[in-house]
Amino acid sequence: MDMITDATEVARHEAQRAVQNAKSRGGAPGGEFLTFRLGAEEYGIDILRVQEIRSYEQPTRIANAPGFIKGVVNLRGVIVPIVDLRLKLGCDSAEYNTFTVVIVLNVRGRVVGAVVDSVSDVLELAPDTIKPAPELSSGQIDTSYITGIGSVADRMLILMDIEALMSSADMGLMDEATF
Repeated sequence: MDMITDATEVARHEAQRAVQNAKSRGGAPGGEFLTFRLGAEEYGIDILRVQEIRSYEQPTRIANAPGFIKGVVNLRGVIVPIVDLRLKLGCDSAEYNTFTVVIVLNVRGRVVGAVVDSVSDVLELAPDTIKPAPELSSGQIDTSYITGIGSVADRMLILMDIEALMSSADMGLMDEATF
């Protein structure tokens, strides 16, 4: 549990620092990303969307919900839908273990939880280390949520627009009025 507490504190501190940096640059988008694993792949999301990181707890299942929506949890009086990103993104399913965490996100004024295999760290990426997302012509592959590919030493990060993913129509988590 100490690892979860430490990760939450790091995320909170880094989010505050990113807000300060963005304000000092006149609101320019920050280059800080929370990195996490889904299977063998490493992803990054804008640190400003992260509210906290929690250990995984079995959510209360909602009848007739899509398979990637695991259910809801009560987070200090707020009912939070929990989305398993592995299932949503078509990754191989992995077992839930002590490293499995829920990244609690603030997306368009709503609180949503995203289940990931593990959280790695917070990285600041310079614009020259981020390459555009590849364009794939197959109609079966939706790359609209991929904002770029970040290179850090020998690591490649798939950078995601988590707000666009969580507020997409197929998720059913956001009202159209919130757009």
